[in-house]
Amino acid sequence: MSDIINNNFIHNIIKKDLLKNPKKKINTRFPPEPNGYLHLGHAKAIFLNFNLAKKYNGTCNLRFDDTNPKTENLKYIKSIKKDIRWLGYLWNNHSNYTSQYFKKIYQYAKKLIKKNLAYVDQLNQIEIKKFRGTLKEKGINSPFRNQTIKKNLSLFKKMKNGFFKEGEMCLRAKINMKSNFLLLRDPVLYRIIYKNHYHTKKKWCIYPTYDFAHCISDALENITYSLCTLEFLENKKLYKWILKNLNFKKNPPIQYEYSRLNLEYSILSKRKIKILIKKKIIKKWNDPRLLTLSGLRKKGYTPNSINNFCEKIGFTKQNSIIQLKLLESCIRKDLNLTVHRKMAILNPVMLIITNYPKNLKEILKVKNHPTNKNMGFREILFSKKIYIEEEDVKKKILNSKKKISDIKIKLRYAYVIKIYKIIKDKNHNILHILGKYKQNTIGKKLNNSLKNKIIHWVSKKNSIPAIFKFYNKLFLKKNPEKEKNILNIINPNSYYINKGFVENSILTYKINTALQFERLGYFLYINYNIKKNFLIFNKIVSLKQKKYSNKF
Repeated sequence: MSDIINNNFIHNIIKKDLLKNPKKKINTRFPPEPNGYLHLGHAKAIFLNFNLAKKYNGTCNLRFDDTNPKTENLKYIKSIKKDIRWLGYLWNNHSNYTSQYFKKIYQYAKKLIKKNLAYVDQLNQIEIKKFRGTLKEKGINSPFRNQTIKKNLSLFKKMKNGFFKEGEMCLRAKINMKSNFLLLRDPVLYRIIYKNHYHTKKKWCIYPTYDFAHCISDALENITYSLCTLEFLENKKLYKWILKNLNFKKNPPIQYEYSRLNLEYSILSKRKIKILIKKKIIKKWNDPRLLTLSGLRKKGYTPNSINNFCEKIGFTKQNSIIQLKLLESCIRKDLNLTVHRKMAILNPVMLIITNYPKNLKEILKVKNHPTNKNMGFREILFSKKIYIEEEDVKKKILNSKKKISDIKIKLRYAYVIKIYKIIKDKNHNILHILGKYKQNTIGKKLNNSLKNKIIHWVSKKNSIPAIFKFYNKLFLKKNPEKEKNILNIINPNSYYINKGFVENSILTYKINTALQFERLGYFLYINYNIKKNFLIFNKIVSLKQKKYSNKF
């Protein structure tokens, strides 16, 4: 069990409770609204709730908060279940739905009316907002607040039976319009929505609000700890008020809050993601530039890396912005231990080794992993014509202070090459480079002048064309959630592609295999276009800067 689960403040609360009541059963829940795909913030909640339940031999329910048929869809339910399973978690027996409690929730609403703690308000939404007041101004009672219990019951029944239009009436709790807490100024408990529900179909035309339905559902499922993020801190007062006045007094669920996830240069708001899709900034929820779990999976992130990230960030009451490099370090660490190494060229420049025999086929035996012998070896072909990286040409050849005829480079796992000529077109673009190889330099110790001249390469005879997709930060600002219009801060270079070459041994690997392209980073092999004969890769994460070994 994770040390984070053992040491966070929620664990300490549970530990104290169990000292008082050792037989107390620990029940948690994960209650997503099926109006979008899960994101990294949801992964944090999943990690906490499921692991706490596991630690204390309790249960964790999956319950869909399906109280708004206008925005919810079965496709989101399927994607949510898929993401939870992908992370490695199983919920208790079967999934629950708030909609399965609609009949009971309706009866609880009537109970509040009968206790004169709820009323049917005939103000519209604009009027309700106006009457509610502000943080500086107290609210004003609705003129319908003091209707008789009998009239409220009658109107509520008519609401249920479809007598009124949407927005014409709603059920509100009768708490305190002068409260310092806006949420306690007679919050809405039920509203009219004429929309077919995927579960209950047309049975209902009134739906409970999240605040009303959530605490009742928790109580009905015997949830002991209702864990949520800090933006629900004020809702806690309403949570308690509802349970208390509905007589859920014996071991009621208790709400505790922890900090929500904020990751730099990213958004997690489903509403804002929908804006990006509508404006065609991105196509779908699984765009690799998003922090949706499906987007991260498509990019090449693993369940283990996501869980490790959730463990590292921990659970506190302190809001903060997490650096992207922490997330990247988790996937990098995971892949470093498990993936094969290959060579690829993203921006190819041809190097012709003029003194290398034209028909010679020299096979080099190379490790698939520098430290894991169990991953075996692969064979790569060395030939007269090879591709090298344009960036290496610029930094290690063109940027050299030496004369072209004095420049030497070391090909990874292969020979030392002496460059003697660069062929350019009339626009000074490099066509190809000419060089000569020095025999007997494979595996030899390098002198100091060559230690920083080691480059990777791919043989023309031993390669296959490839497309490399790069997904960078979607936003230019560090905290886009604070921006009024996120469309103004879109990074124009958040997505681009390169065309190059890879070792053709990759054809033996399955689609969705992660690989490390040496000196370049980790990539996910996502497709092979057989007709046009090229492979497609998604960039997962760059390599951590390090010194490369000289033993080639």
